[in-house]
Amino acid sequence: MKSNFSKYLLLLTLAIFSFSCSNDDDDADHHLDDTNKEYKYLRLLVSDETSNELTLVNPFTEEITFFEAKHPKSALYTTESGRYAALIHRENNFVETFDSGYEFHGDHVDAKGTPKFGAMIGTSLLPTHFKSKKGELMTFNDGDGTLSVAKESDIHTPGATLQTINTGLLAHHGAMATFSNGTYAITEKDNSITGTLPERVKVIGADGTTIHASKIATNGIHGNASDGTYAVFGTASGVLVVESNGNQKLIPVPSGFGTAWFGTILETSINGKFIGYTAAKGAYLIDVVTDIIEPIFESTNIMQCKVSYNESKLGILLHSGELKIFDIATLSQDNSATVISNTETTSTQKPQLIFSERFAYITLPSSGEIIQVNLKNISSTKKLKVSGTPYRLTFIGYENSVDH
Repeated sequence: MKSNFSKYLLLLTLAIFSFSCSNDDDDADHHLDDTNKEYKYLRLLVSDETSNELTLVNPFTEEITFFEAKHPKSALYTTESGRYAALIHRENNFVETFDSGYEFHGDHVDAKGTPKFGAMIGTSLLPTHFKSKKGELMTFNDGDGTLSVAKESDIHTPGATLQTINTGLLAHHGAMATFSNGTYAITEKDNSITGTLPERVKVIGADGTTIHASKIATNGIHGNASDGTYAVFGTASGVLVVESNGNQKLIPVPSGFGTAWFGTILETSINGKFIGYTAAKGAYLIDVVTDIIEPIFESTNIMQCKVSYNESKLGILLHSGELKIFDIATLSQDNSATVISNTETTSTQKPQLIFSERFAYITLPSSGEIIQVNLKNISSTKKLKVSGTPYRLTFIGYENSVDH
């Protein structure tokens, strides 16, 4: 009898354990984040070259939703929080905002409404360069050398607009960067060289007044980035590094560059390190602390040079259609494959690239599609139909799949 009772207890214990494990497995499966799918709360926003159509792509479900922008051919930028995007209609002197409808809370994402345009707009002369730091949206306006600034928190405020900061500058093709202390590095033109490019950078306050005057004159500036401590500008005289205290220095470009210089500077996830790109030479890592510039990938066949959404990887798309992904911390190549057909260097509208931790997305302007590339298996691709002539694209939302 005692033996039978012991067997009964053993069987009951095993059954309870099995039921518990089964429930745990079900729960684990319920929360499983499939790395062969895009993150649940990441979206693509795509503008069109010839129509006002704005495409919102949910790559997790492959759902496509269309909206109407005010104008075609808009440049798209993600705001600092990741929740919103800015649509820059340069030639129409107009800025719109768009809301993903999601809000990040450290370890999960909350739905805060449906995807829609924000109430906030901006009107200025040729808004061109866009930045978003410290909860602000900001454009540099080439038409009159002013800044336009607004807070992300006001995007849904009825009647909200970007406010103009008069910087006292001449009109030029300029740029700006935000420091962690709330001041800005901004380009200025003194007409020491011909053309629209500026020659200097100064530090200004939120009201546009000069805090630190320029200390270094260059032979032309184009492209910049900032990590909050350093503002870095590509110039024909070298890489110009500006700090909020007014310190400025030039880092020489590598030997053998000749007249080539970095017209594009990209931010990375590593403080003090930036990506410099020039079509004449390739992509390089710029360490503004050690003043060292080293090659990541040297080529004159690069069509797109972009950092990942989390700024830890570098993506290189060649005119041949080959996509290369590099780890910025180690400068090693993760993977490479030919993912689209060859694009002639003379093509008017070239494919555009963005990529997340899991997938790369490339516009195909001639077919009205986006190709999605699985970065874990880079030869695995699929196409998503968007507007007729996709022009620019950006991410909104988060690399996260966790609900509240």
